[in-house]
Amino acid sequence: MLINCENLYKYFGGELLLSNISFTVEERDVIGLVGKNGCGKSTLLNIIMGYEDYDKTKDGKGTLGIAGKLTIGFLAQNSGLTSRNTIKDEMKRPFEGLLNTYQRMKELEKSMGSCDDDNTKRKLSDEYAGLSSYFEANDGYRIDVKISTVLNGMGFRDFDTDRIIDNLSGGEKTRLAMAKLLLEEPDLLILDEPTNHLDLDTLAWLEDYLKSYKGSIIIVSHDRYFLDRLCNRIFEIENKRLTVYKGNYSSYVAQREMNLERQNKEYEIQQKEIAKLEDYIVKNKVRASTANMAKSRQHMLDKIERIEKPINYVKPPKIKLEYDYEPTKDILTVDNCDLTVGEGTNKMTLFDSFSLEVKRGEKVSIIGRNGIGKTSVLKLIQGIISHDKGSIEWANNVKKAYFEQENTSLDKQNTVIDEVHKRFPRMTDEQVRRVLGSVLLTGDDVFKRVGVLSGGERAKLCFAILTLQRGNVLILDEPTNHLDLMTKEVLEQALADYEGTIILVSHDRYLLNKLSTRIIEITESGVKSYKGNYDDYRAQKAEDISQKAESNSSDKEKRRQNSKHKQYRTKEQRAADVRRKQRIKELESEIELLEQEISQLETDISTPEIALDYELCAEKCRMLEEKKQTLDDRLEEWAEME
Repeated sequence: MLINCENLYKYFGGELLLSNISFTVEERDVIGLVGKNGCGKSTLLNIIMGYEDYDKTKDGKGTLGIAGKLTIGFLAQNSGLTSRNTIKDEMKRPFEGLLNTYQRMKELEKSMGSCDDDNTKRKLSDEYAGLSSYFEANDGYRIDVKISTVLNGMGFRDFDTDRIIDNLSGGEKTRLAMAKLLLEEPDLLILDEPTNHLDLDTLAWLEDYLKSYKGSIIIVSHDRYFLDRLCNRIFEIENKRLTVYKGNYSSYVAQREMNLERQNKEYEIQQKEIAKLEDYIVKNKVRASTANMAKSRQHMLDKIERIEKPINYVKPPKIKLEYDYEPTKDILTVDNCDLTVGEGTNKMTLFDSFSLEVKRGEKVSIIGRNGIGKTSVLKLIQGIISHDKGSIEWANNVKKAYFEQENTSLDKQNTVIDEVHKRFPRMTDEQVRRVLGSVLLTGDDVFKRVGVLSGGERAKLCFAILTLQRGNVLILDEPTNHLDLMTKEVLEQALADYEGTIILVSHDRYLLNKLSTRIIEITESGVKSYKGNYDDYRAQKAEDISQKAESNSSDKEKRRQNSKHKQYRTKEQRAADVRRKQRIKELESEIELLEQEISQLETDISTPEIALDYELCAEKCRMLEEKKQTLDDRLEEWAEME
């Protein structure tokens, strides 16, 4: 057990924030910590880290036990490195102890080679043997590989590692701080919103890396797909208390609903029993013949352990998406269109040839990195952005309803109720308020000007308008941005129940997984379609990579065969190619021999006979380092030749 927390309390300014918190963290646990903003998640993490004290009750309750020598790595929300170090130097800091060991080994090699005193040589040799064993046991020779792997995975593949950290953006510093934390490999990782600033590829890499992490992890995140893939337990803070759920996020949602339903039933049953007893007591306590029985009922009432009234979740919004008539089967055909954005000197062509087909009832999700042109594609197919070539054809009876990411179609000067009236003038105030109330825009909120609404409130207004438009084709650009978790879940269910056609742009992988029947990926190299949801897309991508790797050798052979028939190659080029192939063969033979020699030297150095022969041991160590350096050089040359 790494952490054992029992009956922990926390007060702020006399107000109770956390009440009777109890939980354990075991080895290899991956825990998702969830709850509304301000419920105390960050406070609990700070208590675990020792940054804040916790409180005890009057009878002394409240303990937090942490295992001795437990190492904890904490990535706080929006934290990042601020340093005059280079990226390379900062990433080596987690390995300072090992690097110092390696430097000491180098010094010992020199000392052993120049020392004439047998006793001194023996001490130096013993120290060297111990350090060498420690260095190898802790993967000292793989430090550069580890750093390269993590930096590449966290999106720094093309970065100059000699860049000064102070010159990086805030998001880059946060990603680099996480990379450093992963390299430190603490026993317990605490990550507060680790998915911020990460694109889909980096998210996928981080998930795979953390799935194989040897330590335990506590994660605070709003990324439900991330929690689904990693967590084996969910801790929810609700109404000052912490509840532990087994399983991932989806399992937690199902259990939470069951628990709430059960608590409501138990509370209602007890309330009926209490009401029955109270009614009997009131009616019979004044009668002499039944007074004793009334007292007996009063004793029964007093002994009942009252069930607290369940804290039900805030009334969820209601979103129902319907349409009036079916379009024909082939909803949309985009054929060989160009896509150009900007004007004048800022004009830029995103695609020279873009094609897409959408069938009735499909739920097509478009993904790709930021700036690749996903939103522009949605505008292109609607005619908001013009095109110079190709064609865009919509089916008959199509009625489009568009949710725009930035909500620019809203008039900021209008009130909420007037914005709906402007679009649907025949509706009465009562009808409009009923629709707005369904998305929790109630009371005086309907008289607010659109310009002062929060991002979430503007999104809810757009969803209210969307339901009234009754489109049979929904075009949605990042619909879950700015939404609280409850509204996200309601919207996702409404979209899943919707029987029309959806064309969607989103980074929300939980939504992509629940909704999509097809994924369209846009990259610099083109557009590719994948059947199924986000999990299916990932599986197909992995299979594509595997097949590509398997075919590499045969492709190379085909290219070599084809090159024989290319008449334009000069004699010098053909001769150079022959020399390159010959050199590759030589390098492969030399690499194999070097690996055998290194293995033999490492075996020799570990034998007692050589360890006691100080001069021979020093010579063997020197040879070992030379062979390793030569091997690195040959591997680098071989990679370049290939």
